[in-house]
Formats: sequence, C-alpha cells, structure tokens
Amino acid sequence: MPNTHEQTTPDVSASLLLLFATGTGLAVATLYYNQPMLAVIGLHLHASPSALGWIPTLTQLGYAAGILFLAPLGDRHDRRSVILIKGVVLILALLGAAYSPSIALLGAASFLIGLSATLAQDIVPAAAHIAPAAKRGRIVGKVMTGLLLGILLSRVVSGLVAAQAGWRTMFLIAAASITVFWLIAWRRLPAFEPTTRLNYRALLASLGHLWIRHSLLRRAAIAQGFLSLAFGGFWSTLAVMLHAAPFHLNSAAAGAYGLAGAAGALAAPLAGRFADHGGPERVTRVGAALVAVSFTALFALPWSPVPVYLTLIAISSIGFDLGIQSSLIAHQSIIYGLDHDARGRLTAILVTAMFIGMAIGSALSSILLEQIGWLGVVGFAVFSGLAALATRLWPGA
Repeated sequence: MPNTHEQTTPDVSASLLLLFATGTGLAVATLYYNQPMLAVIGLHLHASPSALGWIPTLTQLGYAAGILFLAPLGDRHDRRSVILIKGVVLILALLGAAYSPSIALLGAASFLIGLSATLAQDIVPAAAHIAPAAKRGRIVGKVMTGLLLGILLSRVVSGLVAAQAGWRTMFLIAAASITVFWLIAWRRLPAFEPTTRLNYRALLASLGHLWIRHSLLRRAAIAQGFLSLAFGGFWSTLAVMLHAAPFHLNSAAAGAYGLAGAAGALAAPLAGRFADHGGPERVTRVGAALVAVSFTALFALPWSPVPVYLTLIAISSIGFDLGIQSSLIAHQSIIYGLDHDARGRLTAILVTAMFIGMAIGSALSSILLEQIGWLGVVGFAVFSGLAALATRLWPGA
C-alpha cells in the first residue's frame, strides 16, 4: 500500500516495526563482522596491521558512497524496490568476501558490502515516513534499536564464529541471514510512494541545496562525524590491540566487548522519547560529553593490572556507545523535522558524514596503533569527543 508523507497506515504494526528493526540490524551488522576477525584474517592472508586497517576503512567508505549516491533514490523511487535490489547485491558481496583469496580482493568485496548495506538507511527513513510527527522520535528509536544492536552484537557473533569455525564461515552465515530477511521483506514490505520527481542529477544536486539551506543539518552532520571518528577508531583497533601483549586474547574475547557496547543501543528508544519531549539539543550535548569522559578513562592503561584494565574497557564501552547512539537518535530527530519530502536525502547527508568519520577514524587509528601505541588511539578518541561537544555548544545555529 503506498504511503503518503506524515500518514500512519494500518500497516504500521508491531510486526512491521520488528521487520524494520531486524532488517536494519542484519544489514548494518555486515559492516562490522570483519573488525573482531582482523587479527585472524591477518594471519591467514599474511597482512600487516596497516593493511588490515584498510578492510574496515573500505567497508565504511563503501557505506558512505552508498549513502551519498544511492540513499537519495529512496525519495525518487519506491523504497521497497530499492531495499530488495540492494539486498541481492549485499548477498553476492558477502559471498565474495567469504571466498576472497587475498587481502586486495577482500578489500574490494568489503567496499561492495558497505555500498549495498546502505539498505539499512533506506529502512530508517521509511519508518520515519509512516510515523506520526508526535511519535516519530519514538518509532525511529525502536527501529534504531535494531540497527544499533546489529552494530554492536555483530562483533560478539563474528568473534565467536571466527574463533570456532573461521572467518570465512562468518561471511557465509551473514549471506544466509540477509537471504532470509530478503525473502520475508519481499512478501511483507509495503510499497512507498516517491516524494519527489527530480531526476537523478537534480536529486544529487539537491543534497548541496539542503546542506546550504539547513544550518541544523550541518551542525548535526559535523558533530556526528566527530563522534564517528572515535567510534570507528576504537572498534577497528581493539581486536589487534587485545591480540598483542600483554593481553594475548583471541577474536572471541575482542568480540565479547560488543555485549558491553550493546547497552548503549538499548538506550535508543529512551533517547527518542527525550528528543520528543525535552528537545534533542540537550541529548546531543550530554552524549558528546559522555563520549569524551568514557575515553579519557582509558588513559589508565600504564597504571592498571590487566584484569582491571579489561574491566575498564567494558565500562568505557558502555559509556561511549551510550553517548554516541543517543546523539545519533537526537540528530535524526532534528533532521527528520526539517523537510518530510527529503528524508532520504537528509539521511544521506547525516550518515555520509558518519561513515566518512568512521573510515577516517579506522585508518588513522590503525596508523596510530602501529606508530605510537594504544594510548595514541585513546587520545585521538578523546579529541574527537571534545570536538563534537564543541560543535554542539558553539553559539548560533
């Protein structure tokens, strides 16, 4: 059934919201399966830490490119069709990763995984599209719970699978999960009426117009981009750091930290409620401050026994993931209220900034880990959190 903007239909049911949340979670998880497995992949493909850093970087750059160049199509075409087409490409890319014989081919497959996993960001504006304005933050928060749990629990799953069955098996399982989602979505997803008739070139040009027109969008994208520097840098280097002395932990242990970070995802609906009732601005500031404080605690490495520091990483993971994900929900609440006919393009701008930040964070942190050590990564993350807070506190819109 076609949906018009600002309209809630009988199709907005618990089962449809569950499908939305599951789809976003499974799709976005494919971006992060590689992170806890990097040390294992490096051993099998004989790659250095800096070369391994390109695997999550290319995945995130692919996602940024997909958001920038493909997400606007959701405003121009039926989002159901866009989601299903991307799903097919994602399945093929995951199979390609599973059978990659070299780090170069795995990097190419990783870029395609990122490109097609953007179907997750076609689902989020679809949920906002059918939600009433008074409940939009709450509904988007519920869908984002699935997305954020996918981000964080993906590391737990991939770490365990890689330790027990190998990294190639993880990519095969991922392909199977997307296939199951695709079959259900093909039967259950409603059609979505396009909200614009702009051609593709005009659609892309309108991204620049939206950026210039909406100062709230610019501030949201810049602040979330800074937070993403810290997020990408931490998670893309954690497994390599824990694999080395003095920890000597395997991929399962590194992935298990996703359980701690998952606590942040559970705050997504709560952040949406605060954004609906108390205003999202305060949520973004508290979230950025929490990120900076949580990473500052990790400077304690030189003075902490190994068990104590491992516990501190878990506590800090809860704190900074809570801050980052709460800020993301609040920023989405801000931008979705700017122009209901351009939600796909507004999403494209925000999420492109996010994943460019993650890609840069992954690349720079891999270099910092190799050249300076773990505290260089921590310092970079603290700086990123403070930069996000400064962006939110800067006077004027």
